[in-house]
Amino acid sequence: MEDQWLHLKRQDNGGYVFEDEYDNALAIIEGIENRGQQGNYAVERLMFN
Repeated sequence: MEDQWLHLKRQDNGGYVFEDEYDNALAIIEGIENRGQQGNYAVERLMFN
């Protein structure tokens, strides 16, 4: 998972400047979901407290 996150951060979102961490998180979530659709695998989001 960490490799996917780093890939998204460097290549897919590397040219963007985000207003705050929330906008960055939304872009990462969207990128992971898109990769799941392209790779034909399920993506599940978990929340930790």
